[in-house]
Amino acid sequence: MKRVVLCIAAVAAIAVPSASAATASRIAAPLALPAKTCGAGYVHARLSWGEKCLRAGEFCKVGNREYLRYGFYCPPTGHLRRR
Repeated sequence: MKRVVLCIAAVAAIAVPSASAATASRIAAPLALPAKTCGAGYVHARLSWGEKCLRAGEFCKVGNREYLRYGFYCPPTGHLRRR
């Protein structure tokens, strides 16, 4: 009888840490957001105000220099243009 109790205690001691590790990984998983995917002709950009899909002719923030990194600029017309 003592052997059975010791075996159960040993199995429980091994199973508890792995269960808590599995729970921790499940909790952390939703924090990792998938990257936004853009259609053909668009360029994926990570701008200070969020992830966007850029394409020539789209509305933009006039004079914002962040577009330069992705091969665009925003003239006074307010529509993206390729460099």
